[in-house]
Amino acid sequence: MNCLQNLPRSSAFPFQSFRCNQRKLSSSANSLEIINTSNINRSITMKSASGSMSSSELSNANMKEEKSDTYSHNMTEAMGAVLTYRHELGMNYNFICPDLIVGSCLQTPEDVDKLRKIGVKTIFCLQQDPDLEYFGVDINAIREYAKACNDIQHLRAQIRDFNAFDLRMRLPAVVSKLCKAINRNGGVTYIHCTAGLGRAPAVALAYMFWVQGYILNEAHRLLQSKRSCFPKLDAIKSATADILTGLSKKIVTLKWEGHNCTTVEISGLDIGWGQRMPLRFYDKQGVWLLERELPEGSYEYKYIVDGNWTCNKDEHVTSPNKDGHANNLIQVLEDPSSVRASLRKRLTGDDPDLPKEERLIIRRFLEDCPDDEE
Repeated sequence: MNCLQNLPRSSAFPFQSFRCNQRKLSSSANSLEIINTSNINRSITMKSASGSMSSSELSNANMKEEKSDTYSHNMTEAMGAVLTYRHELGMNYNFICPDLIVGSCLQTPEDVDKLRKIGVKTIFCLQQDPDLEYFGVDINAIREYAKACNDIQHLRAQIRDFNAFDLRMRLPAVVSKLCKAINRNGGVTYIHCTAGLGRAPAVALAYMFWVQGYILNEAHRLLQSKRSCFPKLDAIKSATADILTGLSKKIVTLKWEGHNCTTVEISGLDIGWGQRMPLRFYDKQGVWLLERELPEGSYEYKYIVDGNWTCNKDEHVTSPNKDGHANNLIQVLEDPSSVRASLRKRLTGDDPDLPKEERLIIRRFLEDCPDDEE
């Protein structure tokens, strides 16, 4: 059985500037992982005043804070919830189950020893190279140190940051690799992305749902009772349906009418909010067109016309959220009367569960997924 995901990994930087194009949730209602940084700021100020911190050290500390601020802002814009990550405070994590931890990225080889002391046998890194470069993490030094320890394994299974579609497409292969590592190494497993708020909890949740036998919503409640985070449930549901129904795709056409503009692009859709695709202009018809092959599912997107973000009123538009933001929406579906469509509808509903037969199919699928080289 072939694994669903063999797509090229994007090198898009996770810290690109977002333009408030997402359906953001209200900050007051969805504030997650807000960390009080007054102590660290006060410490830096006191050290500076006493002369114990050099100007270069102070500049470096300020730079780290600025990077964390930028990352947190972009994460909030892209994920639809107020999320904060303070890289300068070091690695943070939570036990979800006795043998499963979700946390933020390792920053130095010394972090490997911290994990070994609590019984970790597998470090499962979901970061891409741009994630590591942004915060200056030397992944090679960390991996070499872990390899020299002989009692812990460091593995990578990259997922694009802030991108629910890439998460959906990568989840089967990633969870397959995770399962094999857990079966091989035993002990405690540490799953991390950059902040440990999106990709890592989503992978842990999919593992709990597909392999450990949890009902998805029960696993989600358990996860959030241990760690404030924002895993994309829709991506997990869609990936579940992809495994059990097959990855059916359809070609869709998006259209913007008008001669009075020089560029038309689309963001969102299956490429994420940090990237854009140009539409092609057809002069005779006076329209801009984009044809795109998409797997079944629902996709939000927005047009960027001469640099201005806008919705196309001739296509379906979502209702504004609490912040007043709306997007275009397209649904790619098979014949709604088919068995496959009925199965996908159930699996992507509000409270999906997997009967024993479907769990067996998924587990066999995960066993048959080929390993990547990392």
